[in-house]
Amino acid sequence: MTTQALAAPRWRDYLEVTKPKVVALLTFTAVVGMLLAAPSIPHWTVLLFGSAGIALVSAGAAAINQLVDRHIDAEMARTRNRPLPRGQLAGWEVLAFAGLLAGTGICLLLTFTNLLCAALTFASLLGYAVVYTMFLKRATPQNIVIGGAAGAAPPLLGWIAVTGQMDPGAAVLFAIVFVWTPPHFWALAIHRRDEYAKVDIPMLPVTHGVAFTRLHILLYTVLLFVFGLLPFLIGMSGLLYLVGASLLGGRFLWYAGKMHWRKDDSLAMPTFGYSMVYLFALFSLLLADHYLPLIVQTA
Repeated sequence: MTTQALAAPRWRDYLEVTKPKVVALLTFTAVVGMLLAAPSIPHWTVLLFGSAGIALVSAGAAAINQLVDRHIDAEMARTRNRPLPRGQLAGWEVLAFAGLLAGTGICLLLTFTNLLCAALTFASLLGYAVVYTMFLKRATPQNIVIGGAAGAAPPLLGWIAVTGQMDPGAAVLFAIVFVWTPPHFWALAIHRRDEYAKVDIPMLPVTHGVAFTRLHILLYTVLLFVFGLLPFLIGMSGLLYLVGASLLGGRFLWYAGKMHWRKDDSLAMPTFGYSMVYLFALFSLLLADHYLPLIVQTA
């Protein structure tokens, strides 16, 4: 077997500890934040290196999360095949890799964006990798609600990378992802509640029961529907977004309502899956609505 063949799976292990699908979605929201912050296309260096910096820091935070959680990951069916529980990577390797990713990302942000963006990105790293992963996750069933601020940061960071300041539009994007996080993750927690109980992680369905969690998923989804309309209400987007956001939010409400009223836990994973589609589609709509007038003007 060649050296290249031996090296390939190892690089896949390094990639896996960064949670690439999650980082890709978060980076997409950051890019949308950048594009919405500018009347046209931001300077290519900010767009390219700013998004890369946010992505690298997010990946570093995800790697630290897997390092800290490696022992409980080994006990859960969903996570036991991650590289650290399987022994494919040593703890020091993941820590060094996370430091390299996060350090490179912060350097890119300092060089190509601004100090505020770099500082807030570093704060989000600490919020997720330290505050949430090391403390909140094991301390309170509201871990996802409080810790969701770190996960909601990328679109805010993308906006600030372009403007260098906090604007109402940036706050709205942050708020949408922040409110989206609890129903998204609690749906998964319902499906995996026995595993969370096994490893003593106080997720809401473990501490307060499934019925209580279903109700709170519905309540947060109602709140998300309202927050999803804020870009239109503050004049940040137009009718295309309003119609699309209403349809997307209505579908999310259908999932949450059906799961609550029918007490149907088999809908937990479809709800979780749709939540990912919802966030991607909502931010895609924001982008389409933002550039549609420009396209019409130049046509």
